[in-house]
Amino acid sequence: MKSASSAVLVNFSGMNVAAQQDLKKSLAKAGGKMLVVKNTLLKLAGKKADYPENVMSDEVLEGQTALIIGEDDAVSPIQALGKFISEANLPEVKVGVVEGVYYDRDGVVKLSKLPGKDVLYGQVVGGISAPLYGLVGTLNSNLQKLVYVLSIASKGGER
Repeated sequence: MKSASSAVLVNFSGMNVAAQQDLKKSLAKAGGKMLVVKNTLLKLAGKKADYPENVMSDEVLEGQTALIIGEDDAVSPIQALGKFISEANLPEVKVGVVEGVYYDRDGVVKLSKLPGKDVLYGQVVGGISAPLYGLVGTLNSNLQKLVYVLSIASKGGER
């Protein structure tokens, strides 16, 4: 838990073994993993990893709890979890910690709906390049007008 870039606690009660395996596969593709751990051990591990106390509270660690960990990319496993929940309506998100910041259930759900890292990079590049293309188009238009005026002037003003 200490080296994880993100950790989300979910209540997986009601999920059959096949659904759990499907979730584990989709998380693995996104660079995450799901661990089913006893709540007492999870509480001890959370304290050792210096997680906020509200993450490891008795209210949060009530019922069947699974830990979803993102190792390299913090958000991709959360996105995979969100996609799985939208399709299967299970598991139920409890809380999460992403890069040291606490998120309640609603915060984790909002993170799961963010576009992927590649999409965000594309949006940034598009936002930066759009004004540059506009500038190039304007300059090109002005140069074309200049060439047109010069070509008319070189012909003696005849069209």
